[in-house]
Amino acid sequence: MAEANLKFRRERLDRGIKARSDTIYVISSYREILYLLLPRVLPVVGLLVLPLVLTGYWGKVLIYACILGLLALSWDFLASCGMFSLGQAFFFGVGSFIAGALAKYLQWPPLLTIPVATLGGGILCAAFLSPVVRLRGIYFAMITLVGPMLFSRLIIATEYLGGSHGLSSLTPFTNKWVPPYLAVGALLVCLFGFRRIINEDYGLVLNAIRDDDRAVMSAAINIYWRKIQALFIAGSVGCFAGAFMTHQYQFVGPSAFALDYSILPLTAAALGGAGTFAGAVFGSLILVPLSEALRVLAGLRITFYCIVLIICIIGLPEGIFHYLQRKYQQFERLTEI
Repeated sequence: MAEANLKFRRERLDRGIKARSDTIYVISSYREILYLLLPRVLPVVGLLVLPLVLTGYWGKVLIYACILGLLALSWDFLASCGMFSLGQAFFFGVGSFIAGALAKYLQWPPLLTIPVATLGGGILCAAFLSPVVRLRGIYFAMITLVGPMLFSRLIIATEYLGGSHGLSSLTPFTNKWVPPYLAVGALLVCLFGFRRIINEDYGLVLNAIRDDDRAVMSAAINIYWRKIQALFIAGSVGCFAGAFMTHQYQFVGPSAFALDYSILPLTAAALGGAGTFAGAVFGSLILVPLSEALRVLAGLRITFYCIVLIICIIGLPEGIFHYLQRKYQQFERLTEI
């Protein structure tokens, strides 16, 4: 029996792929193709199937999880550029009110309000934050935190855009399948779009700005203009999320600037694993259903919710996605010597 065991040894499944190339995948069998595609294709297929399985209340939970995922992606994108934001609620609220105003006063359908709110809101957010792109660290984060509070109080004090009562009876989506698949589709497009951007030369410059902005400036690159571009991209994603939820709820009010839309995306990115984009999505798909599942505990909900988050963040500081990725790459098989 011992002699039979000596004829085999344990080998990692990805060893053959990595041994042939460290940077470009070289595959020689269908088994290796399956090994590479499984963690990439299975989550995408699962997200596309979920709207068919989850209906009613949990269907709405899925939509909210996707929207939180978009905000978490926008936060993760800014963090990859060295801009740590606490103002995703600012992006969300601006997009919400632009879409709500266009739907209420001009009677525009969602087909027009959402694209206009996405692009127009991105431009407005980038313009508002452009004077503070020279700030770094906690100083930039403090300004982004003040933004939602400023706009919320301004709307309430001036009574514009519905004031404290908000805008109601807005145009809903015409088909019940549009909201879930629009939310899932937007989440997947942003996920793969951000990954593609950050892996291109443009993204390498953004990462370099995060690591050493002075060295990038010495290469005659205008880092402040690049930061404004990053703010527009991240702001557009957040504004899309806000515009979408405006038509989903058929209402928009000062609550669109609530602090939850700033803290929860950050928590989702930290829980899933910051810096990967997939981790931000993974964290949001865990955070929102967990929060709703604990709702049956009534007053104790927040207590158990915080305990779970503390355990996950302390036990897995790298994030759940990084942990699962490492374990998947450590799978072994017996090979003949």
